[in-house]
Amino acid sequence: MTRANEWSLPGGGFSFEVIHQATKSASKVTVLETGLITFEPINRVTQHDIVLSSAVHGNETAPIEICSDIIGQLIRGELMLAERVLFIFGNPASMNIAERFVEENMNRLFSGGHSQDQGQGTGLINKERHRALLLENTVRDFFEAGSELNTEAGTERQRSHYDLHTAIRGSKCDKFAVYPFLHGAPRKKSQLQFLNACGVSTILLSHAPTTTFSYFSSNEFGADAFTVELGKVRPFGENDMSQFVQVRETLTKLVSGQALGLTPYIDEDFNLYEISQVINRQHEAFSLTFTDDVENFTDFPKGHVLAIDGDIEVKTQQDGEAIIFPNANVAIGQRALLTVTPTTLA
Repeated sequence: MTRANEWSLPGGGFSFEVIHQATKSASKVTVLETGLITFEPINRVTQHDIVLSSAVHGNETAPIEICSDIIGQLIRGELMLAERVLFIFGNPASMNIAERFVEENMNRLFSGGHSQDQGQGTGLINKERHRALLLENTVRDFFEAGSELNTEAGTERQRSHYDLHTAIRGSKCDKFAVYPFLHGAPRKKSQLQFLNACGVSTILLSHAPTTTFSYFSSNEFGADAFTVELGKVRPFGENDMSQFVQVRETLTKLVSGQALGLTPYIDEDFNLYEISQVINRQHEAFSLTFTDDVENFTDFPKGHVLAIDGDIEVKTQQDGEAIIFPNANVAIGQRALLTVTPTTLA
């Protein structure tokens, strides 16, 4: 339905109820708009509002298939629903053309990015900007509706948003997550334990605001939010889903209220990095100095030239500085590369 209606559903959204086969408990399912669907237990107290988003980049198919599988289980009544969940397929039009985006990178359009110039000229308007605004408003409505519900005595309502992606190129760490900037709030080891249960043990600690989807939910609503990278971009049907058993099973347990079985936090279980440089493309003449088969987390010595931007050489500033998300084919003013260095959790 989502792929057949890229930008909107004719006639608007609709709702229906599903019954869990084993417990006979009921849940309300609401299709808000194309690619936006909520599941809410009926006549049961919940304490967790969960957003699972995928397809913010349409060619990143493994997360789409994982979420689609969980949605199918819920609709068929095969999976018990314990918490409120919003599933988002971010950019259906780009899914259909198997590209990251149609006109503009949607994961640079949140926290008001849809209304900013971003170096592309004043007055830029496209459907992806309208879609990003819709996603912001949908997440806002979902979290605010949850805040009005009763929770179990003595517990605080929890908000989470896991924005699921895959990387353009291969990686020395095939699964990793970006922990958004928290403006001085402490990082939660419990969230790293959850990611570890998903098979994600490499974490990048961001130290600045961004216009990504996960930062939006973290900053605006205090949600435990992450950008989660799951392997490499592949076409639909070509993902080795055995590589994602841990994340699929852990997310399934999360929405169904099953025990997560988290292991205690141990520093040695994680590879933690902090962002060293954010390298934005400034000139039309821009190139990276390494080939497309150089993997994420490849490190270089101090002073190594990573990119040529106009007549400027962009160099590493310390030994062991590693590359993340290199992409020379971005618009002027947008991020072409991150570098990271190892760190520890304070």
